[in-house]
Amino acid sequence: MLTVTIFLPLLTGLAVLALPRHRPDLVRRVALAGSVLTLGAAAVLWAGFDPGAAGLQWRMTLPWIPSVGASYDVGVGGLSLALILLTAILLTVVMVYVLPEHDRAHAHAFLFLLLATGLIGLFAAQDLLLFYVFFEVGLVPMYFIVGIWGGERRRYAALKFFLYTRVGSLAMLLGFLAFYLAMEPHSFSLPAIVQARPLDHAPLAGGLVFLALLLGFGVKLPIVPLHNWLPDAHVEAPTEGSVVLAGLQLKMGGYGMLAVLLPTLPETVARFGWLLVALALASLLYGALAALAQSDMKRLVAYTSVNHMGFVTLGVAVAALAGNEGVRRLALNGAAVQMVSHGFLTGGMFLLVGMLQHRAGTRDLDRFGGLIGAMPVFSGLFGLLAFGSLGLPGLSGFIAEFQAIGAALQLSAWVAALAVLALVVTTAVYLRLVTGLLMGRAPPDMPALPPLTVSEAGSAGALAILALGVGILPAVLVALLDGTTAALAHLP
Repeated sequence: MLTVTIFLPLLTGLAVLALPRHRPDLVRRVALAGSVLTLGAAAVLWAGFDPGAAGLQWRMTLPWIPSVGASYDVGVGGLSLALILLTAILLTVVMVYVLPEHDRAHAHAFLFLLLATGLIGLFAAQDLLLFYVFFEVGLVPMYFIVGIWGGERRRYAALKFFLYTRVGSLAMLLGFLAFYLAMEPHSFSLPAIVQARPLDHAPLAGGLVFLALLLGFGVKLPIVPLHNWLPDAHVEAPTEGSVVLAGLQLKMGGYGMLAVLLPTLPETVARFGWLLVALALASLLYGALAALAQSDMKRLVAYTSVNHMGFVTLGVAVAALAGNEGVRRLALNGAAVQMVSHGFLTGGMFLLVGMLQHRAGTRDLDRFGGLIGAMPVFSGLFGLLAFGSLGLPGLSGFIAEFQAIGAALQLSAWVAALAVLALVVTTAVYLRLVTGLLMGRAPPDMPALPPLTVSEAGSAGALAILALGVGILPAVLVALLDGTTAALAHLP
């Protein structure tokens, strides 16, 4: 079933390519059907998953490249299953959103479906070479999505995106090769490397591999100063591209730090823990301050992603440095919940900004006002997602950030204070956004804006409901994640 879930989007994409060129409507319906089936398969994985059981579940291992010790080895823990579910949900939301779009529908649908296979495979991979292959499959389609369907500077943004992420993925591959060579016999098996930890007694090699993996995963997260590609990619990407880029592709970096970097190099990560703390605080503060300075709403939301994903880095850093297993578990739970929460909240924000741009022809915050009267459904969804993003209790953002800051407080009051300061600035960002967009009077030059269609309200509303559900009943998500975070927290 796990392999079916991984490759179902790709099979749907291949079927899409075989459909008649004069039937873009059929292409969209088939792509949507494939995404719904993928969501159903992911739900089956969830239904058959035992959160209390130790180790990987739904595991499948087959020989792949025996000569180099690489295998097709996939399995899921709580974190990987949560991210697979998130991928299937956002893929379905995107396919609902683009139903009316008929521009080069075959290629557009195929690229998104191929990207989904790369992401689901990445979150399930238990072999580092397979992990790298899925990592690349999850990246390359976005280059074409931005470069073909993006804005005026799409080629520049796509090239910048590709160069940054390519450098990061090659650095990551070098780190994987170092693990492979350090294992005896040579192997890319992630569980075997975690158990053997071959670089524990090689501080120089371990430090170099740590930096290589930090570069690879840090570019995708992204952490400051490796974030420069992100605002341009978001601004130029089509709306559905921004949803997937923020909601899913940034999680590739966070998942790599939690599932690969921390368990394979726990002593080295602890040695560099304060570097991670510094990078996390820089991302939290810079992302919030940069967002506060923006008037382009898409660029503003892009910078908030730098801020929000800083909590993931902070959770990993606190888990590496804390001497108490309970504190480590709290920090890792905060990081894991933040990844899922950010997918719902920021994915929904990008959807709504894109819908507004489609109607008004602009994303300039200063060109809007008074939408709460003109577009009540839009305003309600936008306010809900914005307040969730600033960490209002009752929504998913609060659950994640409360755990991360609570763990940081037990490590250092100064670290927690700076994280709270960043949260205050983030609150100012979203209040400025909500006030400027929804309240006051509409500017004289603002055109009449039609209300959201049923499919638009449904796609954004589904993400808002999920964020609300996690905020009200966080135990459902935390129970799913707890096995993974408990195992990581127990590492010596």
